[in-house]
Amino acid sequence: MRTTTAAGTAEAEPYLPYLTEIVPGVHAYLQPDGGWCLNNAGFVSDGRRTLLVDTAATERRARLLRDALLATGAPMPDVVVNTHHHGDHTYGNRVFADGAEIVAHTSCRDEALAAGHQLHAIWPDIEYGEVPVTAPTITYADRLVLEVGDSQIHLIHPGIAHTTGDTIVWLPQQRVVFAGDLVFNGGAPFIAMGSLSGSLRALGVLRSLDAEFIVPGHGPICGPQVYDTMEGYLYHVAELAARGRAAGHTPLEAARAARSVDFSALGSPERLAGNLHRAYAELDGLPPGSPIDLAAVFTDMALMNNGRVPECRA
Repeated sequence: MRTTTAAGTAEAEPYLPYLTEIVPGVHAYLQPDGGWCLNNAGFVSDGRRTLLVDTAATERRARLLRDALLATGAPMPDVVVNTHHHGDHTYGNRVFADGAEIVAHTSCRDEALAAGHQLHAIWPDIEYGEVPVTAPTITYADRLVLEVGDSQIHLIHPGIAHTTGDTIVWLPQQRVVFAGDLVFNGGAPFIAMGSLSGSLRALGVLRSLDAEFIVPGHGPICGPQVYDTMEGYLYHVAELAARGRAAGHTPLEAARAARSVDFSALGSPERLAGNLHRAYAELDGLPPGSPIDLAAVFTDMALMNNGRVPECRA
């Protein structure tokens, strides 16, 4: 794989976004270190048409993505796919919206319009720039196949998982999958706005594709072994939730009491508290994706993070 950054090489600076050509015509755009709001994107191009997968959390970062894309000789995208509604994947839509259709699951559009500028509420000091809510213009319910040149791009909704409107972007000819935030490589997953059981089901869908290259929503490109880590973590959350709820502990108390050598290396460990809120909700019988108290989720994650809101370096 060939890797470059705006500064020339991926080694120029450790936290610069960088572009990797996974296979001819398919690029991933990675934003180290993959923490809060530092998401991945990517694009498929045959030199005449371009399909972009996700954007970025700020206008500046979306413009860096645009410049990196154009530097490869690819034309501006005529299709942008949003893998879900969270602002780090959608705030930059406006930079690409002129001349492009924005495609996503139906629920992604609904959630984007309902959420508005949700990142502003959590991290008000970030310089987001001009990022008007730019919702998908074309939606689908289950599956949709798009084409760029000879490449087929399959959009697959795995059910409610990370959010209610997730999309897997699968390139069967190239065996490349853009997993969105169904997969975090090196970081803990975050399911507070979706479903624990659904996230496990979504991993099964991803496994069935037999992809060689997985572009996670956050973190480095990886192989299918990442599914084992995600699955193990989610089963760990389920076990903690069952034990904590039976003991009468709150999600925060259960998270603070948890000790896990297996998952201690994953970034953003405070997400355990938020994930336990969702796991408790499902044990209480709430359907996947049902609204829960997100203020309580982020308050508990801040308490897990030494009383501070988790850092966002967007």
